Amino acid sequence: MEKLSSSSKIAIIGLGYVGLPLAVEFAKKYNVTGYDIDESRVNELKSSFDRTLELEASDLHDLPKLQYTSDLMDISECRVYIIGVPTPVNNNKEPDFSNLISASKMIGTILKKDDIVIYESTVYPGATEEICVPELEKNSGLTFNNDFCVGYSPERINPGDKLHKLVDIVKVTSGSTPASALIIDELYSSIIVAGTHRASSIKVAEAAKVIENTQRDVNIALINELSLIFNKLNIDTQEVLEAACTKWNFLSFRPGLVGGHCIGVDPYYLTHKAMEVGYTPEMILAGRRLNDSMGSYVVNQVSKLMAKKSIQVDGANILIMGLTFKENCPDLRNTRVIDLVEGFKNFNCNVDVFDPWVDKDEAVSKLHIKPINEPAQGKYDAVLLAVAHDVFKELSVDQIRAFGKDNNVLYDIKYLLGVNESDGRL
Repeated sequence: MEKLSSSSKIAIIGLGYVGLPLAVEFAKKYNVTGYDIDESRVNELKSSFDRTLELEASDLHDLPKLQYTSDLMDISECRVYIIGVPTPVNNNKEPDFSNLISASKMIGTILKKDDIVIYESTVYPGATEEICVPELEKNSGLTFNNDFCVGYSPERINPGDKLHKLVDIVKVTSGSTPASALIIDELYSSIIVAGTHRASSIKVAEAAKVIENTQRDVNIALINELSLIFNKLNIDTQEVLEAACTKWNFLSFRPGLVGGHCIGVDPYYLTHKAMEVGYTPEMILAGRRLNDSMGSYVVNQVSKLMAKKSIQVDGANILIMGLTFKENCPDLRNTRVIDLVEGFKNFNCNVDVFDPWVDKDEAVSKLHIKPINEPAQGKYDAVLLAVAHDVFKELSVDQIRAFGKDNNVLYDIKYLLGVNESDGRL
């Protein structure tokens, strides 16, 4: 298998949080075509607009080697295909490979001898070769590792993080043959400033990715459980953590709602495969159950605080500040703020959601929630700080309290306020 050159053509399949930064960086050295089935997304990028807000218009300018398309034939002459489509879970918390399978089938129809297909989507160990490769073979008529090779290089994009960008994060790489593994590693090494780590196999690379967020999930679950305990002991969790963090090897995690495209999803891929081979991963599943329960816990805590202040919960007006799954980004994927909305609605409350980062049309279409333009002064019986956007941090406690009625509850999920400035927090 011949090595790649600066004239090699690369196709990036899926131009979201993962694919677009890849396309931009590779286009600084190679001929790149970014492909997405969403024509509106393609048209926006042609106009140098990124709806994810990960890249500025200036980042998308002056890249003559980068093209965008929704026409499959425009990528048919490429030598390398990098697939970065979403891999969510379904309603039963089981892996949903539909996007990955569709992309593999599609690429299979244009795959040629000596092509390389690289997957970046999060999967469980073995999925690339067990699920994706058969689709490539079936739709291309080619033979795996004789006519074409595959690789796996897990994405490590952190939405909203302007400090740890694609090129600043070590890239794990792997290939289905020793020759392809070397070619793939050299390809990523040409753009990743932080360097690469070449795994011994695709399965190792897949496992490394899925445990990164599983580890974080379990650690956050522990802190969430400690928060529940400290609440019963009338101890402020934040003060405990600040004290504990003075020891150099204490891991600094904070309690909260655990959502997003990775931490709230990846563990289910690993647990699915574990149970498939006959092992029940008790700690991982327990952590998932606890983290998934935090929304209902917060709703119950706020309801109790309202009752203590003689505020009727039934029919109350609730303001939730923040809807995205994390701060300072518009990403709504698997946001657990929706658990708060649904929990209060189950108590027959009127719920307003305010988030200046959110595309309102997207919130309606994906979550059936229409965020308000601005909170009304003096309207709410309870105000919840659910996401730590900088724009919220700039508000004083008096400004936030002013959204509430004279008698209101202010609950701080994200520790934006001082210990005595809110009525309650995790």
